[in-house]
Amino acid sequence: MYSDGDLEAAVAAGVVTPEAAAALRDYVAARSGSPAVDEEQFRLITGFNDIFVSIAAAILLVALAWIGSDFGLRIDGDGPSPISGVLVAGAAWGLAEFFTKKRRMALPSILLLLAFVGGVVEAVGTMLALVVGPDAAEQSKMVGGLVAAAAAAAGALGAWLHWRRFRVPITVAAGAASIVGLVMALIASALGETPNMGDIMLGFLLVLGVGVFLFAMWWDSSDPRRETRRSDVAFWLHLLAAPMVVHPVFKLLGLADGGGSAGGALVVVGLYLLFALTALAIDRRALLVSALLYVLWAMSRLFETAGAVELNLALTALVIGSALLLLSAFWHSARRAVVTPLPAGLRAKLPVLDRAVVTA
Repeated sequence: MYSDGDLEAAVAAGVVTPEAAAALRDYVAARSGSPAVDEEQFRLITGFNDIFVSIAAAILLVALAWIGSDFGLRIDGDGPSPISGVLVAGAAWGLAEFFTKKRRMALPSILLLLAFVGGVVEAVGTMLALVVGPDAAEQSKMVGGLVAAAAAAAGALGAWLHWRRFRVPITVAAGAASIVGLVMALIASALGETPNMGDIMLGFLLVLGVGVFLFAMWWDSSDPRRETRRSDVAFWLHLLAAPMVVHPVFKLLGLADGGGSAGGALVVVGLYLLFALTALAIDRRALLVSALLYVLWAMSRLFETAGAVELNLALTALVIGSALLLLSAFWHSARRAVVTPLPAGLRAKLPVLDRAVVTA
């Protein structure tokens, strides 16, 4: 299986001409009956060997974390040890030198990146917790927040170093998540025991989610034809941003507690339609997936209010499933209807609509 990234590398190496690469992309798009730009492609596995290597790597990393937890100082005598994070991060980087840098295996690269960043965060966080003492970190929210912020900053630095070396698309999202954790930890440390702390933190999370979304759009706008690795980077950023935007919105409106009225359910459905229009415009489906649980609850509530108590879940699944399948089948036509009325300047920053599709 060859990805757009492989085709891009072949063009850069002079193995394939840009014209031949474009013709191949158009041919594949014609066979699928949809422009390739709308398929939101990213490479997860190249074969079963990816799964085999990922399972083996996961077993090894878990074993190293287990072994590391029995060595060195530990929080409260039985908590995590910095040695565990160091071993996991070191092993993940070393394995990436072969399976990512040389073999370019997709799924193992994702696993090893997450293990490396997680190992760095654990190592730094547990080491600082040992330095300040577990009692100080638990009793003072400011101290605990600063420890968490330092660990998140180390994770962001680790992600940046990993990106410089391996260029795995998910790395940018991992770094962005670390920066979000850093900012949230600093805010929590500064606010302390402020009343309505939960709602305040949700508000900040929403703002940061919008920031990650705009960052993802910056990557997307640099590759409107979705032919390079930048599109893959944007995919993972959108996947990170979507729940950060969706959950605070519904939670702050009081629509995420599993109760509410039929009016609240209508608000949920209306918000989901707004997210659907946004997803069509930017040609990304992450917003629709992230808000799916909320709209399922909302439709179920509406059917229950209408008297279909026994079949409310079945009817909800039928309506939502049918609607999403129809949207998927006519995605390109729906995109054209949404994007065409937009100003030309805005359209230029969105994925293209007019990529040639060869028809039989």
